[in-house]
Amino acid sequence: MSRVRVVKTVRQKHEASADLLRLLNEFRRMVNVCIAVGMEENVSSLKTLSLRSYHRLSRGILGYYRLCAISAATGILRNYRKTRKKNPRTRFPYARKLMLTTCYGFKIQNGLLRLPVRPRQYSYVRLNNHTLQVLSGLSVHSVTLTPDLLTISYSKETVETEPEGYVGIDLNLDNITIASTDGTVKTFDLSKATRIKADYRYVKSRFKRNDIRTRTRVFSKYGEKQRNRVQPLLHNVSKSIVEEAKSKRQGIVLERLTGIRRLYRKGNSQSRNYRARMNSWSYGELQRQIEYKARWEGVRVIYVPARDTSKRCSICGYKTLESTQRRLWCPHCGTVLDRDENAARNLAAGGLRFSPNGPPGEAMVEEREPGERDPNPQSRWRQVRSNRSNEDLTEPAETRTRLPARPLDPQQVRSIIRS
Repeated sequence: MSRVRVVKTVRQKHEASADLLRLLNEFRRMVNVCIAVGMEENVSSLKTLSLRSYHRLSRGILGYYRLCAISAATGILRNYRKTRKKNPRTRFPYARKLMLTTCYGFKIQNGLLRLPVRPRQYSYVRLNNHTLQVLSGLSVHSVTLTPDLLTISYSKETVETEPEGYVGIDLNLDNITIASTDGTVKTFDLSKATRIKADYRYVKSRFKRNDIRTRTRVFSKYGEKQRNRVQPLLHNVSKSIVEEAKSKRQGIVLERLTGIRRLYRKGNSQSRNYRARMNSWSYGELQRQIEYKARWEGVRVIYVPARDTSKRCSICGYKTLESTQRRLWCPHCGTVLDRDENAARNLAAGGLRFSPNGPPGEAMVEEREPGERDPNPQSRWRQVRSNRSNEDLTEPAETRTRLPARPLDPQQVRSIIRS
């Protein structure tokens, strides 16, 4: 067992005072100054940007606010560089929303959050009962403020338990299928979330006014309404998965899904409605929720490659053929499998590679066609499985007699030396 520090956040609405609004505006200005310095000097590291931009910031602001502004600008610059590699036409980064992020100076006392505005001058934000109940007994790390929202991050140390099995999670657009190494299979329906997204997508498509500012405001309003309806559905599913894995002392295996959005770009010979449905798939948000909730409860989370998890037979490892109604047929063992259940079982078996004491009989061995190269000839699971299949299991290993080695003839010894 190992101890790890995990972080969560709690949010609540609030109304910013005039002093807080001035502080948020000044913090945004300092972030934009740091971004301009970073673009001008072509730097994105925290230390270099601090040396180049700290003396240019307002001296009327507390020092730790200046350091937090530099840290926020560093994150924006790094994201800009990463995005620039994918799209050279990325726009110049600029912080538009009023915000404040700080790790220093704040204090929670008597149900109030105290924030310093100037030396020995403070502004207070009243915390609601839910926020106070969540933060009781935990250490607070940072505070993020906007004109109408307060976010507080808190952490604790938890013990990551050694899993006795694994549960694989196969993500789809309308459902989620989980399968564990003990044979349990369960499916969660998410078709309601897909319908909600389709309804709001239709409503926004009816907007015809040619005004970018009004369009942005309307789209933002409907986007927030959509998130408020979809997020509870995802939270219910992720909470159920983590609770079940914790009760059975199992680890969670997720797919490493990368490059999904590139498959549904304009020009890929796909309809507009199909691309919209697939690009609205919230697989990343669901994985994020499962991961942080599992780590908070001490459940191990593992990511494995998603390639061929649906095509490979979970019984024998042979490549399957498509059947009807999302079912697969294996020509090697003749098994008919559900596509999603098969993928979840393969993911659960992939988690066994991270367990040195896992049962070799449950490990998956892929069968290859004649002439196909073995991508991992030194696989420990394949060696253990082949050794077990070659042994004579009719009698215990302790009672088997080992035959003495036969000595080599002198002629064989000379031939070996010459070679």
